[in-house]
Amino acid sequence: MIPKLIHYCWFGKKPLPKKAVSCIDSWKKILPEYEIREWNEDNFDINCCAYVKEAYEAKKWAFVTDYVRLYVLVTYGGVYMDTDVEIIKPLDRFLEHQAFSGFQTDTEVPTGIMACEKGYPLFDKLLHDYDGRHFKNDDGSYDDKFTNVDAITASCVEKGLILNNELQVIDGFALYPKDVFCAKDYKTRDVNITGNTVSIHHFAGSWTNPEDKMEVRILEKTGRKNKKLGTVLSAPARGARRVRWSVESRVNKAKRRKNNEQ
Repeated sequence: MIPKLIHYCWFGKKPLPKKAVSCIDSWKKILPEYEIREWNEDNFDINCCAYVKEAYEAKKWAFVTDYVRLYVLVTYGGVYMDTDVEIIKPLDRFLEHQAFSGFQTDTEVPTGIMACEKGYPLFDKLLHDYDGRHFKNDDGSYDDKFTNVDAITASCVEKGLILNNELQVIDGFALYPKDVFCAKDYKTRDVNITGNTVSIHHFAGSWTNPEDKMEVRILEKTGRKNKKLGTVLSAPARGARRVRWSVESRVNKAKRRKNNEQ
């Protein structure tokens, strides 16, 4: 049985934003019997492996968390939640599973809320995929294109998961339709709460770049009432992101040329 233990990560030593505080308050209110543990640089060894050390040095907190969430779940068991997950109903009925999560889209398994018993094999395998892996590449770029959502989804598909947003149990891993744990569409920002919904992942993206946050805020404020207007108003933010990608690409190419000439 999955223990009544909630894990969350907060690296970087900045104060928790108001949205995170509000979400954590919802855990305390709806899940009063659960122990809540924050993992940060004071109680987790950021030098535990090259990937975490390099991601931390790069201040890429989300990628540090990718490793830490798996480590604490495999080591202690319990429920991991991102700090932008709001709980609206108890989780107790899901604790009978060996592990659980759900869909965040029709074709993606989320990692913003996931849970397991101590030592759960599938999560242990995902954890060991980091063995010998580096976050910083030889050319100075970062290994940040293949996300943990990609990794867990691919692993589940290998085990037989059908990407159809329907309840399935794969190797003891119960995956529920997206309205259960992820009742918010991270692209349109629409919220679809049903009688089955127990949590809302708000996809706040506290680790993202300023232009990404701007796009989210615009879509939040305008997209629900007028999606076309939201798309138009958020275009400059998307343009800024493309400029950033272009600059990063040129910088990395220059570094590779310099390394080849040496």
